[in-house]
Amino acid sequence: MKIKEILANCNLLEIKGNKDIDILDITFDSRKVSEGSLFFAVRGSQVDGHDYIGKAIEKGAKAIVCELLPAELADNVTYIQVDNSAYVLGVSAANFYGNPSKKLKLVGVTGTNGKTTIATLLYRLFSNAGYVCGLLSTIENIVSREIIPSTHTTPDPIELNQLLDKMTAAGCEYAFMEVSSHSIDQERIAGLDFTGGIFTNLTHDHLDYHKTMANYRNAKKKFFDQLPSKAFALTNLDDKNGAFMLQNTKAQKLGYALKHDADFKGVVLESHFDGMLLKINGTEVFTRLVGNFNASNILAIYGAALSLGFDKDELLVEISKLTGANGRFDMVYSTCGIIGIVDYAHTPDALENVLSTINAVRDHKESLITVVGCGGNRDASKRPEMAVAAVKMSDRVILTSDNPRFEDPDEIIRQMKAGIANEDLGKVLSITNRSEAIRTAVALAKKGDIILLAGKGHENYQEINGIKNHFDDKEKLSEAFKERE
Repeated sequence: MKIKEILANCNLLEIKGNKDIDILDITFDSRKVSEGSLFFAVRGSQVDGHDYIGKAIEKGAKAIVCELLPAELADNVTYIQVDNSAYVLGVSAANFYGNPSKKLKLVGVTGTNGKTTIATLLYRLFSNAGYVCGLLSTIENIVSREIIPSTHTTPDPIELNQLLDKMTAAGCEYAFMEVSSHSIDQERIAGLDFTGGIFTNLTHDHLDYHKTMANYRNAKKKFFDQLPSKAFALTNLDDKNGAFMLQNTKAQKLGYALKHDADFKGVVLESHFDGMLLKINGTEVFTRLVGNFNASNILAIYGAALSLGFDKDELLVEISKLTGANGRFDMVYSTCGIIGIVDYAHTPDALENVLSTINAVRDHKESLITVVGCGGNRDASKRPEMAVAAVKMSDRVILTSDNPRFEDPDEIIRQMKAGIANEDLGKVLSITNRSEAIRTAVALAKKGDIILLAGKGHENYQEINGIKNHFDDKEKLSEAFKERE
């Protein structure tokens, strides 16, 4: 492919060398450079790609995209200077793969909580109705019915466009994807053509990266600022940042809410552990999902589907068939009468939502035991908040290890415990080994009690010192139940 075709619609400051060369491959990873590659020198939070330009040329790169030209320019190499390599990478990746997002109806979902559930349920909704669809999510990527393991909430621009290209080749008409704040800030979605965007909520998370809530909020808003006029922008008006997301968007502005007037208004009429009865815009529908946070997710799905042309009557029927995403309020029943719930809740707000849901449904004659930890090498400021939420809304709490990564799990637990008032410490246990913590919760539980395992959800590993060891909360809980029988 000609380099000028790859760099179409990019702002180029200066070109040194042959402007009409053929490129065989594109990459921003010097380890993946091969003969004839175009290498993008991208500045990351940990590594600066400009430091690897020489290595890329040694491995056969024919052209370099960079923000700063090297002091010495190699012969027979074309250098393209730009003001933002990350943005140009996104647009170039889309060009290189034939702009696949323009051949799909692509909907992005952003927010702190609910992204996975909404994207996954939209994929299932449209697939069940007979449409060929794609999904890009934290749990998995799906091309039609082919499952491809996921490593990031939102892939890098090259992988992202490769997956979208596979979707178009497979005949996909729709694609639903999670859009993380990191991916927006790092321009991973640059060059994509979105049909719609959905905002879920904004709560405490990722401050290790964004530093302030204002930066985090503005990263989300940037996604809506960039939506085209032909797209729809659907926001949660129950969230204090919901209306803010739409202030500068050119897209059609739509809102959904449980507490406020909105285009898509919902009311929870009944709530049980096996589902809830909702009224959406005056029409009742039963859903197998549980809790106000899932009622909000259903409203987002309803609004997005109608915006995409889904028949209203058929939509309500299909919504009634949907089940939750893996690891999201996932019920695990035992023969000994104990109810287990596995949930990905890893922010204070998400944990409060899950606990509020459980407390609203249970009769309070039983005990609620929460097992929770916090991930290492991530936002540490939310650790005491997580512990406080667990203690405030549970009868017993076991603080344990999540994915400690390169941190000391005992120190993470100590930081969590620091937020707990002295008078509440009596109902808290600290058990670093997560397997032992789960077994202890089951041993403490009586018939009718509820155990919540929070933080890992769908994950089937525990990351310790850079090694991912197999660990599945649902498996561990089921094993502990069998030991108890």
